[in-house]
Amino acid sequence: MHASLLFVSALAASAWAAPAFPKISEDASVPERVRSISDYFNLLATKVQESRTLAAPPTCDLSHLSLPAGAAGLPKPSEGLVLKHIAIGRGTQNYTCNPNAPADAPKAVGAVATLFNASCVAATSPDLAASLGRAALHFDVAQSEALQKLSPSNLGVSGVHFFLDGTTAFFDLDVSSAWKLGEIPCGKNASVAAPADAPKGLKSEAAVPWLKLNAKQGATGGLQEVYRVETVGGSAPATCNGMPDKFEVQYATQ
Repeated sequence: MHASLLFVSALAASAWAAPAFPKISEDASVPERVRSISDYFNLLATKVQESRTLAAPPTCDLSHLSLPAGAAGLPKPSEGLVLKHIAIGRGTQNYTCNPNAPADAPKAVGAVATLFNASCVAATSPDLAASLGRAALHFDVAQSEALQKLSPSNLGVSGVHFFLDGTTAFFDLDVSSAWKLGEIPCGKNASVAAPADAPKGLKSEAAVPWLKLNAKQGATGGLQEVYRVETVGGSAPATCNGMPDKFEVQYATQ
């Protein structure tokens, strides 16, 4: 009888000591690449369904668009200007490091990006255009450039972006044979940090700031101002420790 009581007590102790099962976070377990691409295609499917109920086909009219909420700290477009073009930029932010000063912060030395025509997408679905920027970061930029189409969409090239010198960003929107939108060398007018929830880069880099740029001498096509918004990744590490003399960080933007 005594042995039986001991046996029951042991069972009871085992039952009460059972470990709690861990809670699994679905968001934490899904890689950012999969989440970004899935979000884009899910949103795209929703937009396709919604389009079937429209009374008329959507247009590429940009006149009703405004800057996203995260750009509230940037100066507004100058009086009398109209929105002419929206592009998804996909490329790299470029940096240099002094090998003799590993504790210093990397120095930004410009950027290189291919611009893809997102005007119609943004005009009809601004949220889809923003989602596309996040998804595009997870596709090989070289492949998009070679195919002249932005993965995972079918947007065609509308221009290129690079720097003429340390302070002059250049946007060439004359590269398409379909239309010539102009060229604009420009300098930074204002900058604000990307929103706290801005998507990270391929190696969890923070999103580069949002900018307003003003034209310098030599702009054509009536182009006067450029905004960089909806940035994805692109920031350098805090210091040069362990970094090469020159390096690139992939990014996307609108």
